[in-house]
Amino acid sequence: MGRGKIKIKRIENATNRQVTFSKRRGGLLKKANELAVLCDARVGVVVFSSTGRMFEYSSPACSLRDLIEQYQNATNSQFEEINHDQQIFVEMTRMRNEMEKLESGIRRYTGDDLASLSLADINDIEQQLEFSVTKVRTRKHQLLNQQLDNLRRKEHILEDQNSFLCRMISENQHGVGGEPKMVGMPPVLSMLTSAFPPTPYYGGEESSSTALQLTSPQLQLQAAEAAGFRLQPTQPNLQDPACSSLHAGHGLHLW
Repeated sequence: MGRGKIKIKRIENATNRQVTFSKRRGGLLKKANELAVLCDARVGVVVFSSTGRMFEYSSPACSLRDLIEQYQNATNSQFEEINHDQQIFVEMTRMRNEMEKLESGIRRYTGDDLASLSLADINDIEQQLEFSVTKVRTRKHQLLNQQLDNLRRKEHILEDQNSFLCRMISENQHGVGGEPKMVGMPPVLSMLTSAFPPTPYYGGEESSSTALQLTSPQLQLQAAEAAGFRLQPTQPNLQDPACSSLHAGHGLHLW
């Protein structure tokens, strides 16, 4: 069975079209080479793919440029020389037209130059602007959330530092080096002075030790416990002449 006849028309599938181009290009160049070798002909083939890639073939005895010159001499035709000035002018004109289109589009997005637009064009511009505003607001919310997170972290750090400083201050207030504080002494002294008013002692001078000596032992112990101190009874120096004369009435004698 022979192969079925293929309809000569454009292949819609891009993959199949590329595969067919590669196969038939190879076959065409192969046939051109066979023609040049078998018949001693001067053959030149130039093929451009749909993507713009160029493939060429020329006979082994000549180059493609020689074949083009021979073609021009045979047909009395000349290719137009490229005028660089004209090419630069055409390129500048194209770029100027593109710049005008971009400027017109910018003016339309800012609400100007809308008189020449139709209702469909205005709807398209409105949808594009709404989409752009949505993206801008989304980015704005992201930045705000990042700033809030940074501020919360800073707040936690400051709270930790504040707690540490308060704890250090509290420890310093409760005593440095284990020394007791005299916070309870003023109330005790006021209680003692109210219970036992000061009495003149040798020339009218007041002495707190006189008040403590005249109190009963029980009140002295209570006052000392309230103040946080421990009192120890003192004994007079019996060898002191002044003390011996004071305690002579109590039957104390030195032997």
